[in-house]
Amino acid sequence: MEEELKCPVCGSLFREPIILPCSHNVCLPCARTIAVQTPETEQHLPPLLHPRGPAPTAAAAATAAAPGPGAAAGSAACLDSECAAGGGGGGGGDHADKLSLHSETDSGYGSYTPSLKSPNGVRVLPLVPAPPGAAAAPRGAGPASSSLTCPQCHRSASLDQRGLRGFQRNRLLEAIVQRYQQGRAAAAAAAKCQLCDRNPPEPAAVLCEQCEVLYCAACQLRCHPARGPFAKHRLAPPPGQPGAPGGGGGDGGGGSSGSGGKGAGGGRKLPTCAEHDLENYSMYCVSCRSPVCYQCLEEGKHGKHDVKALGAMWKQHKAQLSQALNGVSDKAKEAKEFLVQLKNLLQQIQENGLDYEACLVAQCDALVDALTRQKAKLLTKVTKEREHKLKVVWDQINHCTLKLRQSTGLMEYCLEVIKENDPSGFLQISDALIKRVQVSQEQWVKGALEPKVSAEFDLTLDSEPLLQSIHQLDFIQMKCRVPVTVPPVPLLQLEKCCTRNNSVTLAWRMPPLSHNPVEGYILELDDGDGGQFREVYVGKETLCTIDGLHFNSTYNARVKAFNSSGVGPYSKTVILQTSDVAWFTFDPSSAHRDIVLSNDNQTATCNSYDDRVVLGTAAFSKGVHYWELHVDRYDNHPDPAFGIARINVVKDMMLGKDDKAWAMYVDNNRSWFMHCNSHTNRTEGGVSKGATVGVLLDLNKHNLTFYINGQQQGPPAFENVEGVFMPALSLNRNVQVTLHTGLEVPQCVKQPKLPNN
Repeated sequence: MEEELKCPVCGSLFREPIILPCSHNVCLPCARTIAVQTPETEQHLPPLLHPRGPAPTAAAAATAAAPGPGAAAGSAACLDSECAAGGGGGGGGDHADKLSLHSETDSGYGSYTPSLKSPNGVRVLPLVPAPPGAAAAPRGAGPASSSLTCPQCHRSASLDQRGLRGFQRNRLLEAIVQRYQQGRAAAAAAAKCQLCDRNPPEPAAVLCEQCEVLYCAACQLRCHPARGPFAKHRLAPPPGQPGAPGGGGGDGGGGSSGSGGKGAGGGRKLPTCAEHDLENYSMYCVSCRSPVCYQCLEEGKHGKHDVKALGAMWKQHKAQLSQALNGVSDKAKEAKEFLVQLKNLLQQIQENGLDYEACLVAQCDALVDALTRQKAKLLTKVTKEREHKLKVVWDQINHCTLKLRQSTGLMEYCLEVIKENDPSGFLQISDALIKRVQVSQEQWVKGALEPKVSAEFDLTLDSEPLLQSIHQLDFIQMKCRVPVTVPPVPLLQLEKCCTRNNSVTLAWRMPPLSHNPVEGYILELDDGDGGQFREVYVGKETLCTIDGLHFNSTYNARVKAFNSSGVGPYSKTVILQTSDVAWFTFDPSSAHRDIVLSNDNQTATCNSYDDRVVLGTAAFSKGVHYWELHVDRYDNHPDPAFGIARINVVKDMMLGKDDKAWAMYVDNNRSWFMHCNSHTNRTEGGVSKGATVGVLLDLNKHNLTFYINGQQQGPPAFENVEGVFMPALSLNRNVQVTLHTGLEVPQCVKQPKLPNN
């Protein structure tokens, strides 16, 4: 997490951090050093950066170029005050042009050429010497605009009349930095020498980064002298002391002040509005993505913007960040397991390499002296192969470790942010953090956690040729030595074959001592009704899961292998039975963004007053299926809709208003059936808190029926429904329902099984 708390300019822990428009942070003192003032006159600007408008007169070129501490102090003061936007004189006609110097669209961002790069990696505008004879403008002759370039994304932002004080203070980050410093200071106070004979041990004076051992001054001179192999070791102060990596001391580690500097446990003062000092933040402007006060809504620019309650948006963004963190956490666990796998792979490669070397030496020693020179060449090839495999694995370990450290640091930082109880401060940075977490999750692409090399060495030595063939001796692949024939029959691993819901998983392997190469496998499955087999998988894997099958159906599966010589025989046929009833939940990946799921995706509600749609994770095209939805909360007489839909149903309006959904919507007194926005069959009887709505989809008879509290609601709602359907629901924030699946079809409509089923 420490890298998240360091300023990108000074490299130390943040001091008075401010949030730039691009969502990155920088220390306020560092911002003064990288901000660039642009005087109205053109003498100090490159030709490509001249502002648009009439030709200006000579301005304060001499003042800008004059060195001295006074000039620097004046510049910093100007950036923090109204002088960033200019004094009272001149320049009114092209004022907008000066503000747009770095952006043709007045967006506050822009790129520029030429540019310079300072030693700390920050790009700044170059100063062009004034032409000889140019007259120095009097003080205050014209306004000057200022810009600040983000040291991370190199995007430029123009400063307004308030200068750097116009950027919002990151109080949340400030509090986390101080808490981190306090923790490191406590760790430093407890750091003791690990080699002391004294009791208690002396306080540690240095930490060897290579040995990872803490030494006091005496033990360091005795056990770790600065000579011999220890001369190359790097000694650093113990963690938490000034100068230590990530320590609380140093120029960048000073304690911060202000509302953000208090510990999480103290009573933090509520932040006040930057525009109205006496008002606390109470609302959140969705358009500007910033907290605002009541007076901002009455008088300011936010009056006509979309605003929401601060507490509600705080909870919503916290939930989004927590949900995004779950994905990164899962990937981090997989990465740790992958690192263990890679380290085991290293051991296997070492052992297998040694085995191959020993075998090779034994074979070569059995030959006559003519084999001696050739033996050395063969050993070299084995060594190169081993080194290549080791290098590839080490590269993977280093790359995966780097990504894991970045993801872990981001996770720790985000968890600290979530612990904070400052809604406005959290919302200032939540959007950027959510995007970063999503990007971090996306970097673990498919295949990133798979070894690039195998521990096996596909080498064998042919020692059969006569002595005159010794000089032609070389490694050959096993498949080149044995005549290639079609692969044998694969063996199904019945202990690994299983079914779950409407999915089946099959596993197989080749028989032992089979030397015929296999280039891939073909898995075939019938239609679940005794029909023809069809190919469902072709590839090199020996484990395959097939989704989207029919419920309560029996499938036959078989597999065969193939290579360059042809296709081998089929395996034995395995019979797999899918589940009688469907177990499913609400699908968070396809739900509208306003839908809120909980209880392992079995309970749904909504953040919006408008109706939003969520689908189930199961799809039905055959059989009879029944599920129920329990109404947990019902306020202000809304109209939730229950039914079925296609996968591409419109999700931002009530279920049944388009041609992709078939639904019953119901209030507290009556219900209607709806499809293609056509309302039919008004029926008395509604829902309330505690009610249960049942949905019966009979794809054998192709109709849809609804129940309320166990009683059928009206006639069968829809007939002639054919195709693939998913359970669906639409609701707004006044309703919360819980899904119940895996239910038997009600006895009154349950059909007896046919003999051939």
